[in-house]
Amino acid sequence: MTEIQKIQHVFFDLDHTLWDFEKNSEATFASIFEELKFDLSLQNFLYIYDPINHFYWKLYRENKISETELRRLRLEKTFVKMGINPSAKLIDKISKLYIERLSKHTHLFQDTIAVLEYLFSKYKLHIITNGFENVQQRKLQNSGIARFFDVVLTAEKVGYKKPHPTIFITALEEAKVLPEHALMIGDSLEADIQGALKLGMQAIHFNSHSEDLHQECLIVDELAVLMDIL
Repeated sequence: MTEIQKIQHVFFDLDHTLWDFEKNSEATFASIFEELKFDLSLQNFLYIYDPINHFYWKLYRENKISETELRRLRLEKTFVKMGINPSAKLIDKISKLYIERLSKHTHLFQDTIAVLEYLFSKYKLHIITNGFENVQQRKLQNSGIARFFDVVLTAEKVGYKKPHPTIFITALEEAKVLPEHALMIGDSLEADIQGALKLGMQAIHFNSHSEDLHQECLIVDELAVLMDIL
C-alpha cells in the first residue's frame, strides 16, 4: 500500500517509463535503414526485434551476457529470424549507428513534462536506470528533462543493475533519504518494483508494456494519473 504522507523523494526509471524507448528506437532504425538503403519492412523488423531485445536485456540484467554481446546478439538474431544472414561487419556498423543516434530522439510518454513539473514542486526527483551512462545522460539532456533530477544513477556507473539491492542502496545514500520515505516508479515488475520493495521503498508500477497484473503495488497505465495520486 502506498503511504503518500511518508514520501519525500521519488525515483524514476527512464526507458519505457519517461523516455519512450519504442518510438525513439523506431525513429533510429528508420534513419539507419534509409541511409543503408535496406529494402525491408521496418515494421516487420521491429515486430521481431522488440521481443528479442527484451530477452537479451533480461540476460544482460542478470549478468549472463556482456554489453557487447547484448548489442550484437539482439540484431544478429533478429536478422536471422527474418531470413537474412548479415556479416559481422554490418552488424557492428548498425549497432554503432544505433547507439550514436538513439539518444538524439526525444519522444517522451504522454504528460511526462506536466507530471515532472507537478512532482518537482512537491518532492526531490531522481533517476535509477539500467541503461548506459553516456547514452542515458544524453537522453535526459536532449529530451529536456535533466533539469528535474538531482541524483541520476546508471547501472554502468554503480556496477550493479536493477533489481540488485546495491543500485537502490547507492541511490538512497546519494539522495540522503530512508527507504520508507522513497517511492520508485518504473515499468518493470522485476527490475523496478520488486527491487525497490525488497529494500523497503514504496513503489508504483507504470505498466507501459502490459505486464501481467499483480498485487505487489499500485499499477497505473498513464503517467497523468500520478498527479491525482501524489
